[in-house]
Amino acid sequence: MAFAAVAPRPLRLWPPGVQPPPPSLRPSQPCFLSSLRSLRLLKSHHDLPKPVKTFLPPAPLHLLRRSPPSAVSDSPNRPSVEGSSGFRQWDSLTAKFAGAANVPFLLLQLPQIVLNARNLLAGNKAALFAVPWLGMLTGLLGNLSLLSYFAKKKETEAVLVQTLGVLSTYVVITQLAMAEAMPLPQFAVTSAVVASGLVLNFFNYFGWLHDGIWRIWEDFITIGGVAVLPQVMWSTFLPYVPNSIFPGLFSGTIAVVAVIMARTGKLSDGGIKFVGLISGWTATLLFMWMPVAQMWTNYLHPDNIKGLSAFTMLLAMIGNGLMIPRALFIRDLMWFTGSAWATFLLGWGNLACMYCFNSISREFFFSATLGLFTWLGVALWRDTVAYGYNSPMTALKELVFGT
Repeated sequence: MAFAAVAPRPLRLWPPGVQPPPPSLRPSQPCFLSSLRSLRLLKSHHDLPKPVKTFLPPAPLHLLRRSPPSAVSDSPNRPSVEGSSGFRQWDSLTAKFAGAANVPFLLLQLPQIVLNARNLLAGNKAALFAVPWLGMLTGLLGNLSLLSYFAKKKETEAVLVQTLGVLSTYVVITQLAMAEAMPLPQFAVTSAVVASGLVLNFFNYFGWLHDGIWRIWEDFITIGGVAVLPQVMWSTFLPYVPNSIFPGLFSGTIAVVAVIMARTGKLSDGGIKFVGLISGWTATLLFMWMPVAQMWTNYLHPDNIKGLSAFTMLLAMIGNGLMIPRALFIRDLMWFTGSAWATFLLGWGNLACMYCFNSISREFFFSATLGLFTWLGVALWRDTVAYGYNSPMTALKELVFGT
């Protein structure tokens, strides 16, 4: 049985006998109604539009080089302060303060260098035996490790300070070797390490060094720093502890194992990051231990306090104090810890000991104390203003715990 398709009758819109108007005069269907058939769902007009991702222009090169992590705020309620004039001005000033630290640090070693030169020219080599070459070598390794740390961070002013420390200390060590106060084999090894370290850091600072070579150098200073630090701390308390190289040997072995595990991927990401920071922290702890050793010596032999130079301690306080604002501004906890510790213990702490034993006048000590705390207060206040905070505790919280 076949079915014929019947066309539906057209819908009559006009009464019988009335001709429809021409197409040009017929009312047209609104455009928005023609699209209703194609819409599956009509959204409510109360729906909010999707947020538009804003485009942030790239930061200038000088901000990319040394802007602190907290300079770019993650909070939408607090705009970035990098572009403010106060932020840029304090950034520039802290860099200049860190660079100015070269002056007191240069004057700190210069008297010893001049004195050693006079004794060598006079043939008085025995006088140079009063300078312990092991202590100078410890300071040299600390300078070299911190030089690598700051060269990697591209902190130009701190690189200059540490380079000056390496060169001035090496001059003293050379004088000790000339006077036969330092064994020749140790001096030869030290010279090779210093020359290699300066060249490698120079090439790495300008981006001319292969990453593999730089990693080998970082592993070397990591193992060396971990091995030297416990040995120096142990040797400080001789003869109250037995003379032994076990602390340095044991810690150096642990450092070798840790470095090998980090390079072979046996550690987690946090462990690898920790191993990468060891060299900088050991160098900082070496410098932090120097005033502790001096305080211990003052405690055992209070009569030797008269042999300390108040001017030298004041220069140490000024030089380290000048670097505190920069370390706080870029939120570098390691740099801040080392500079603050040296400022208070190596500089101000020794001045306090000298004042307690009547080695310096009351006016000298209280003037230095007032100047130090005024400087630290101004630095903390300016950092708070530069970041747009309401309390200086926010800056210290970011320094310790991060953003």
